[in-house]
Amino acid sequence: MTGTSKPLSLNTVYLVMLLVPLFWGGAFGATKHVVTEIPPLAAAACRFFLAGVIMTAWVALRGGWDWSPVRRRWPGLLILAATGVFLYNIFFTVGMKYTTAINAALVISVNPVTTALVAATLLGEAWNWRLVAGFILSFLGVVATITKGSLAVLAALSFSYGDLLMVGGVVSWTVYTSVAKLVVKDVPPLLATSVSTLAGSVMLLAASLIEGGWARLPAASAQTALEMAYLIIFPTVLAFFLFNTGIKRIGASRASAYINLTPINAIWIAALFYGEQVTFAHMSGAVLIISGLLLITVFNQRGRP
Repeated sequence: MTGTSKPLSLNTVYLVMLLVPLFWGGAFGATKHVVTEIPPLAAAACRFFLAGVIMTAWVALRGGWDWSPVRRRWPGLLILAATGVFLYNIFFTVGMKYTTAINAALVISVNPVTTALVAATLLGEAWNWRLVAGFILSFLGVVATITKGSLAVLAALSFSYGDLLMVGGVVSWTVYTSVAKLVVKDVPPLLATSVSTLAGSVMLLAASLIEGGWARLPAASAQTALEMAYLIIFPTVLAFFLFNTGIKRIGASRASAYINLTPINAIWIAALFYGEQVTFAHMSGAVLIISGLLLITVFNQRGRP
């Protein structure tokens, strides 16, 4: 929070953080349709550039624009732009051309674990049995959700060039989350998110010029325009701000644990808006994921091993 705003209580932070995977879960269906009309990098560049402009205007209107912390932390902010906005979107959009959704989701679901490892080994965040058990439960829930509880699906998995690109996405997001914890100590989350989003969008704009396809933007349908508006405001402006706020208040490992809820939200949103079927495996996965998240967040605060 910027200025003299009163900080939220920890319980409120934990509740508000639930909006992050909700917004990111909704981004899957919206993006899936958007890229049928607009090339992936052009869509990503448009999304993050407009989001960056909105956040910058928001910061300026609230009187929170301060060049001092930006100048002090510009290397870290540049890393956030390069990893969380530019590289992650490059790895994800290109990787999806060469792998299946199941493989991609399984690889990406490792994000909270890799982030927690980095946080524990390099950033001084403490490990305990609740944290370990919570991550195991959440990861098992993600696997059950994505594979629909079928061992045959797991047995049939093979790893491709696209999977390696998704590993790059995991690495880039882990770096983003870890560096963000250091940056937001000195730079307010909204200001840090604004600067990194705008800088990352410039990188995406440059890449999208190589990809081409901007001429298709004016011909986009009304549905795509609405979906782009959703992607700009909710999964980008609000979710990135809330995520960086969560990193500052509850730590990188606990904030990243919320990512495990993203596939659950993606499933029910797809069922509600696209008529996809929700199975028993999906429900079982949701129970495991939510149980793991409770261990990592709520119960982890009530005591220490």
